[in-house]
Amino acid sequence: MRRIIIAIDGPAASGKSTAAKLLAARLGYVYIDTGAMYRTCALAAKRCGLDINDDDALSQLMNTIRLDIEYHEEGNRTYLNGEDVSREIREPDISRLASAISAKAIVREKMVELQRRLGEKGGVILDGRDIGTVVFPNAELKFFMIAPVETRARRRYLELIEKGSNPDYDTVLSELEERDKADSSRALAPLIPAKDAICIDSGPLGIEEQVELLHSYYQTRIASI
Repeated sequence: MRRIIIAIDGPAASGKSTAAKLLAARLGYVYIDTGAMYRTCALAAKRCGLDINDDDALSQLMNTIRLDIEYHEEGNRTYLNGEDVSREIREPDISRLASAISAKAIVREKMVELQRRLGEKGGVILDGRDIGTVVFPNAELKFFMIAPVETRARRRYLELIEKGSNPDYDTVLSELEERDKADSSRALAPLIPAKDAICIDSGPLGIEEQVELLHSYYQTRIASI
């Protein structure tokens, strides 16, 4: 059976990452977490005390850091210059910085190049903000996940509690609203669905229902190729 490229885009906490991981496991595909790449760039910039509006410094950073991803059944591991930073890049301050740094052309150029190299042979599922519109506009199957911001905030809030944090719900909600605005209004690769993307409202669906729905669309698409 042909192994295709599946793109899953959508706003933060829309369920795309969890659904992508589970669908990849079900299909025997490789899951590529593109958000982790931008988070890693943000962490590198933070550690250097770099002003992300300094294009020259940012360009130098992008040309010197090494970013690696290892695929594991329990979840991908992300490495910055050989150091496993998989947990550190999930901190809230890194999430905020990742949104800003991902709008920088030099950063997107480097990350898109890496994403295309990782996924060019197919048999991959990538989730992010611009996979179906910029990274792989010719992907054979594209999804765009949506959900009310309050639903997404609740998900993120519970996720942070599970990880041992003590979040404030209103703060989580406010940060998601700010992230949505920033991602949707930026000039470079804004968060918008591809014209041929299938929109999925994950709000009323449990995760297994989401994966089942995505899988049904996958089966239909494969049958048409």
